[in-house]
Amino acid sequence: MSFIFQPMTHAGLFIDGSTQKFPVRRVYCVGRNYAAHAREMGFDPDREPPFFFCKPNDLESIVPVNQEAVDIPYPAQTSNYHYEIELVVAIGKDGKDISVEDAADYIYGYAVGLDMTRRDLQMAMREKGRPWEIGKAFDFSAPVGPIHPITQTGELNQADIHLTVNGETKQRSDVSHLIWNVSETIANLSTLFELKAGDLIFTGTPEGVGAVVKGDVMRADITGLTGITVNVK
Repeated sequence: MSFIFQPMTHAGLFIDGSTQKFPVRRVYCVGRNYAAHAREMGFDPDREPPFFFCKPNDLESIVPVNQEAVDIPYPAQTSNYHYEIELVVAIGKDGKDISVEDAADYIYGYAVGLDMTRRDLQMAMREKGRPWEIGKAFDFSAPVGPIHPITQTGELNQADIHLTVNGETKQRSDVSHLIWNVSETIANLSTLFELKAGDLIFTGTPEGVGAVVKGDVMRADITGLTGITVNVK
């Protein structure tokens, strides 16, 4: 097949203990999946059905992070640039209408991720009832650490999730506090889309989101996974 220009190269994430990369197909994100974060954003944290949005899967948006710190630029058209630490689930095989009981069979592994957000643009779109893309789906919006295969970690249903900015704790919770746990999220999402190997699911962020500026250093950690350090430039 011939193309008029070079097709996009998909992002590849590091895999803990391997020289191979995890090819990213689609990036799904769960909105307001911790009760305390729902409250701080002005919403009722009752267990309503989960909702989803997407980020791009290209190398301009996905930022693979390994052991060393990475730099990301402060994005254009915002003055309220927020961090959101999240447990990221990597899907390892295809499936649709997956049951909660079978959902873990579709997990390849887990990683630490940041759902970076132009909050002012997101809120402006929300108030007008418009899509969130300009607030969520911009360049360098998704740093993701190495994926740890589930064969090594087991199911990750309880783990400390912790983000600091310049060494000061900003977010701290436990993934057991997810309103919709990982298996429930996979089951629900698989009724809307056929999940495929290579998909990522950002499972939601705990309370404590806030802004960063140029020069800030973010450190994101989840117990049992490789943490990531991200510098805002």
